[in-house]
Amino acid sequence: MNQFYKLLAILCLTLSISTYNYAQQDFQGQAYYQTKTTMDIDNWGGRQMSEQQKKQIMERMKTMLEKTYVLTFSQTESTYKEEEKLEAPGSGRGFGMMSSFTGGSQYKNIKDKQMIQEQEFFGKQFLIVDEITELDWELSGETRQIGQYMCFKATAVKKVDEFDWTSMRRRSRDDDKKEDKEKSQDSVKTETDSTATDSTSKDFMADIEVPKEITVTAWYTPQIPVSNGPSEYGGLPGLILEINADRTTMLCSKIVLNPSEKETIKKPTKGKEVTRKEYNAIMKQKMEEMREMYGGRGGRGGGRGR
Repeated sequence: MNQFYKLLAILCLTLSISTYNYAQQDFQGQAYYQTKTTMDIDNWGGRQMSEQQKKQIMERMKTMLEKTYVLTFSQTESTYKEEEKLEAPGSGRGFGMMSSFTGGSQYKNIKDKQMIQEQEFFGKQFLIVDEITELDWELSGETRQIGQYMCFKATAVKKVDEFDWTSMRRRSRDDDKKEDKEKSQDSVKTETDSTATDSTSKDFMADIEVPKEITVTAWYTPQIPVSNGPSEYGGLPGLILEINADRTTMLCSKIVLNPSEKETIKKPTKGKEVTRKEYNAIMKQKMEEMREMYGGRGGRGGGRGR
């Protein structure tokens, strides 16, 4: 560990002159991230499909699982949004509902510790406003070269949002049987104590589970002394160039410092302001309405079999 801090001190000293440029008020940079999320299609009913069918589905989902984002950043603010590009005809069709999970453009103010996520849900525009979550990063002496930048490794344990689709898994049948047994044993007790909200949550999430915590690995470079990174990540002594979080990888493929045409970083203002907790409650309510409309109240069977 002492060797790590010596290396970091030498690197920071070497960069002390060039760091002045980053402190200028008009400094701006752009980092392009290739993101990829793996998916176990067998876990979602793919065992009954042929390899050709699986391949076709994965090809249709490619636009959702593999994306390019641009982080435009200054010393104190940033925007993180998907790079605009034309989609192939039919790509992603049938997965439009997932846009409610993936989110739109994201704004961060590091100085004020504020994060704002633009989100459209069933034709309504929302602004999800919350404080930036500060992870308890554990710095490591391990180094790695990403492009022309020397990067250092850091790890942290992160709490997972209940609607984080990148970590969603289909609950196994063994878990279902265990849960049904527990419900049967406690049915008398819970019948009078359960609330409508709890029922809604359990009905909707009956077949889905999300881990409560995941381990996140980050690679950051002090050569760009900006405490920022892709998506909600940041809080390290340098720009994060790679994130590995559960089944998702975000890798920086290009960096442009002080571009000739600078983009104005603006705080979004259009949409109804809600917290993440309030937005999740809105999603639950709407999805329960859809479940009742298309599946009735027939439990997990609800109009379609496993």
